[in-house]
Amino acid sequence: MSIAVSSRASTPVAIVLAIGGLYVAQSVIGGITWAGLPAVMRDQGLPLDRIGLVSLIALPWALKFLWAPAVERYRLPPVGKNRTGTIVAAGGLASIAGLWAVGALGPEAWWPVLACLTIVAFAASTVDIACDGFAVQSLARENHGWGNAAQVGGAYLGSAIGAGLFLLLVDAYGWRIAVWAMALLLLPLGLPFLLGAAGRAREETREHVPSLLDALKRPEIRRGLAASAIYVLAQKAALAMLGPFLIDAGLDLSMVGLVNGVGSMFVGLAAALAGGALVKWFGPRNVLVLALFLQAGSLFFFSVFDFLGGFSTTALMAIAVLSSSGFMALGFVALYAQFMRWSDPRQAGVDFTLFQCMDALMSMAGGIAAGYAAQYLGYGAFFAGAGLVAMLAAPAIIIVSDRR
Repeated sequence: MSIAVSSRASTPVAIVLAIGGLYVAQSVIGGITWAGLPAVMRDQGLPLDRIGLVSLIALPWALKFLWAPAVERYRLPPVGKNRTGTIVAAGGLASIAGLWAVGALGPEAWWPVLACLTIVAFAASTVDIACDGFAVQSLARENHGWGNAAQVGGAYLGSAIGAGLFLLLVDAYGWRIAVWAMALLLLPLGLPFLLGAAGRAREETREHVPSLLDALKRPEIRRGLAASAIYVLAQKAALAMLGPFLIDAGLDLSMVGLVNGVGSMFVGLAAALAGGALVKWFGPRNVLVLALFLQAGSLFFFSVFDFLGGFSTTALMAIAVLSSSGFMALGFVALYAQFMRWSDPRQAGVDFTLFQCMDALMSMAGGIAAGYAAQYLGYGAFFAGAGLVAMLAAPAIIIVSDRR
């Protein structure tokens, strides 16, 4: 497949900003789904085991590897211009319509809301496949780092909006206005891409056909899938119950929104930058292990807080910010750096999608298990067990990660 730069007029900065808007939009949807919605549900008194079922919405993200090759084959026809703009426009409109329906239904309509958000997740995950492929194709190798910065930075900014600002709007104006405001926000986030970089593609002839089977035959892909499963389960799954835990600890929706927003916008970005430097100096494997032990410490703190009390809510909020944004960002920068090393440049979109799907699958399964464990064991025992899992994961990560 030809890898020539497809933009006639767009500079690398313009392309990075355009795809950055798409990453922000995707993370707005994720923030609403996996941080905002669980807190709202708990505030309305829903049980933790039902809240844990929200993780089912991650199913399209876990399975998108099944249609990633088809999306890439449609996006990059044998002859002609790439069709990234068509995919982004269709997925964006579907996401806006789905969120509009979610706002009209209200959080009490549990199953219809779950169905609508699953459709939105399918649309957003498909856009993500196309966006990642476009970034690799359109940016020269020396600018790939800026594309990755747009991905990481967009994720944290979108999470600050979807998990932070969204809850503030729910608290101030109610569910419907808050969800509809988020739906309308997706439009200006996608327009720079649709009106700019996506419309300046040129005619190309392509020979390579992305193959899922090709990826699965390679041993480094299998190592990457194992690393993703271990790491996500240890580092991320328990945080599905952090929002409900903060609500039950006495924080209102505005305070939880502040934790999510401040954490994503400031602490997460700072930790991502620090993670990039640490990976360069010490390698991904050492940073992965460091992040696991730091996360284990925060989970043990939550356990002690629940069992013994006596800590201020300010301390709880500070550790929650570090856990959900700081330690998470630090570790996932290293994990994605490791994924990039394992991906074949000839079909990096398919390879990287496989790793992301394992991430989503373990997030979904871990979130459901976390809901049941917290409901029937209590927060104290649940967070203590999760901290122990994080510590035990460190030796496994050392085995499967690259030594360098």
